[in-house]
Amino acid sequence: MVLSSKNVWTSLNATVLRRVSDLSPAYFGMVMATGIVSLAAHGLGLPNIASALFYLNIVCYIVLWLLYLMRMVTDPRRFFGDMIDHQRGPGYLTAVAASGVLGSQFLTLAGNTSIAMSLWVVTLVLWLGLTYTIFTAFTIKENKPTLAEGISGAWLLAVVATQSLAVLSALLAARIGQPYRLEFNFFALSLWLWGGMLYIWMMSLIFYRYAFFRFSPSDLSPPYWINMGAMAISTLAGALLIINAPDAPYLHSLLPFLKGFTIFYWATGTWWIPMLLILGVWRHVYKRFPLSYDPLYWGAVFPLGMYAASTRQMIVAMDFDFLALLPPVVMAVALLAWLVVFVGMLRGLLQNVPAIETGGSR
Repeated sequence: MVLSSKNVWTSLNATVLRRVSDLSPAYFGMVMATGIVSLAAHGLGLPNIASALFYLNIVCYIVLWLLYLMRMVTDPRRFFGDMIDHQRGPGYLTAVAASGVLGSQFLTLAGNTSIAMSLWVVTLVLWLGLTYTIFTAFTIKENKPTLAEGISGAWLLAVVATQSLAVLSALLAARIGQPYRLEFNFFALSLWLWGGMLYIWMMSLIFYRYAFFRFSPSDLSPPYWINMGAMAISTLAGALLIINAPDAPYLHSLLPFLKGFTIFYWATGTWWIPMLLILGVWRHVYKRFPLSYDPLYWGAVFPLGMYAASTRQMIVAMDFDFLALLPPVVMAVALLAWLVVFVGMLRGLLQNVPAIETGGSR
C-alpha cells in the first residue's frame, strides 16, 4: 500500500486546528509561572536556573502568541466567545500578567530597558483592552450564570494583571531618568491601590461562594491559588514602591501607609497558604479527585514563585531579616511544582498525540 501524503497532511492539519481551537485562554499562566520562578531564583542567587528559565520563557511567550493568533483567525467564534464567558474569560488576563512578568525579566536579568519598555506598552494595551472588554461584557450580557456557577479564583487574575503592570512600572521608574521617573512611580502607586481595592471586591464574592454554596472537589480548580498569588504580587509591588520612595516625594510622605499595606497584603497571602493546602488534601486525598495535568495548574505554580519573590523583596525593603528563611524554602517548593507541572505538560503532549489516519491505493 502506498501512503497518500495528501491524506497525511489533511489529517495532521485537522489535528493541529482542533488542538489550537481547544487551547485554554489561561495558557499564558505558563509564562507567568516560569517568569516568576526565574526572578525568584535570580533574587536568591541562582543565576543558572534564572537564566535557563528566562530563555525558555521567551520561547514560550512567542509560541503562545502564535497559537493564540492562530486560534483567533481559525476559530473566532470560540476565541471571542470564551472572552465573554464568566468562567473562561478571566483566563485571557494571563496574557497581561505574562507580558508584565517577561518585561520584569528583561529588565532584571538582562538589563534591557528598551525591550522592557516595549513589553510595558504591550502590557498596558492588553490590560486596558481585556479588562474593559471582559467586565463590560459580564455587565451587559443578558444571560448570566449564578454566583456559584460564574465566579472562581480565576477572577483574581484581574488583580494579578493590574499588579504586574504596577511592578513593571516601579522597576522601570528605578531605571529611567526624570521627569518620567515621577510619572512611572505615580502610575505604579495608582495601580497598586486599585489592585488592592479590586481584590477586596472580588475576594468578598469568592469567600461568600466558599461559605454559603455547595462546594464539590471539581469546584476547587487550581486558579484558587490565585487567592494567595494576588496578595503576593501586591506585596511585591508595595515593596518596590517603598524602595523607590527616595526618588518620589509623594511616596516618601506615604511611607507609613505603604509599609502598613504591604504587610497587610503579605499577611493575607500568608494566611491563604495553609487554607489552600488543607483544601487540596480534602480534594485529592479525602475526595480522591484525580490529579492529572491541566494548564490551569500553572495558576498554582505562579503564586508559590511570587510568594518567594515578594517575601524576599519585602525583607530588602523593610529589613525583615527574621523572615530570611521563608524565600529559599518556598522557592524550592515553587521550583519543584514547576518541574512537576512542566513534566506533566510534556507527558500530556506526547501521550495524547492522536494517530494520523492515512489512506492509499493498491
